[in-house]
Amino acid sequence: MQNLIDFIIKYKHWFLFLLLEIFSLSLMFRFNNYQGSVYFTTANSMVGGIYSTVNGVSSYVNLGTVNSKLEADNEQLRAELYEMKRLLAAHHIDTLHFKGFQSSRFHFIGAKVINATLHQSNNTLTINKGEKDGIRPEMGVICSSGVVGTVYLTSAHYSIIIPSINVNSKISCRLGKSNFFGTLEWEHGNPTHAQMVGVPLHANIKKGQLIETNGFSDIFPASIPIGHVESVEPSADGLSHKISVALTTDFNTLQDVSIITNYAHAEKRLLEQKADSILSENETDSFY
Repeated sequence: MQNLIDFIIKYKHWFLFLLLEIFSLSLMFRFNNYQGSVYFTTANSMVGGIYSTVNGVSSYVNLGTVNSKLEADNEQLRAELYEMKRLLAAHHIDTLHFKGFQSSRFHFIGAKVINATLHQSNNTLTINKGEKDGIRPEMGVICSSGVVGTVYLTSAHYSIIIPSINVNSKISCRLGKSNFFGTLEWEHGNPTHAQMVGVPLHANIKKGQLIETNGFSDIFPASIPIGHVESVEPSADGLSHKISVALTTDFNTLQDVSIITNYAHAEKRLLEQKADSILSENETDSFY
């Protein structure tokens, strides 16, 4: 305290000078219109700049919450979009059964990618949601730009995803606006491209044509974007096309994904398993 008093006494002339300057400036700005307008304009600009900076910092701090809300809204819109497409398809096929399809809906769980490998043969993604969130193996994973992959392993709070850029990934797909189907595969190398194989030679393929899911599997509904045709060449056996596909999903910047939790139809799976079992028994009987 004594040091502070000594400091004030030592520099009292400067303090008196500053007080007189402030008093003089206040009189000038108060009783002179021009100087007063300049002062208030400058003060408002400075305060506005401070408020803008504070608002920017606050927005940045709350960016995570805003992104989570946007992703939740996207999941809801995505669910409604796929449901609308499914109902329209059902209506187009059989109007008598249109109302019977209303009970089934698509549901999505949002998650964030917390780890990823992109330049290995067996690339994987790790997300921050697991069994306690309702995620199970073999569920489809998508993002705002298209297909990501399928759930491979799960724990209570995390899941491992096999992306489409994994040599073991096989995704049933089709050429957009056509009836030609094939399989999307990936060879070790470029994480931005894959190959569509199995398309017959008589198929008319155009550069830039959309590649999308065909809805044949229990993992993905139809019409989810996968990529676009970049180039076409004959396959090694010369019996089909090998199409280079530029993927719509950018795995280098991928952060937010959605897991399709209820697309797989248990009734359909049970029926197919029963059919496989019967066919296997018939083959055994025929053998003996």
